[in-house]
Amino acid sequence: MKITDSGKNVAMCRAPAGYELQSIIEGYLESQGIEYEDFGTTSAESCDYPDFAHPAAVAVEEGRCYPGIAMCGTGNGIAMTLNKHQGVRAALCWNKDLARLAREHNDANVLVLPARFVEPAEALAIVDVFLSTPFEGGRHVRRIEKIAVK
Repeated sequence: MKITDSGKNVAMCRAPAGYELQSIIEGYLESQGIEYEDFGTTSAESCDYPDFAHPAAVAVEEGRCYPGIAMCGTGNGIAMTLNKHQGVRAALCWNKDLARLAREHNDANVLVLPARFVEPAEALAIVDVFLSTPFEGGRHVRRIEKIAVK
């Protein structure tokens, strides 16, 4: 089962450095009939990415959206912000293998792309792998259940 088979919108957010890549990914999602909710930013102007990452994370955490896709220059800042939320497992992926393993082994529910370090064609390939790879379950479930701080 593909991650987008949930019937929910994909949560999208980005820092200004991810603004151009976001447009490309939105076009890809639309071409695949995948709906998304855009949490911003709305331009490439300087702003604070946590203002957009936190609402997207809440939407994923509460189950209103699933999965999420986020991007910033390196991916690090927005991934750190997203992962402050107990119900979010944001994975920074710069190639298809990382995206596949993040889904198979970690049941990642947010893909984070380093917009300054991946070409658009590679980013789309990463998105495609992330969205089409199922979680393996099995031994990985026990490990994922230990991630949240209680």
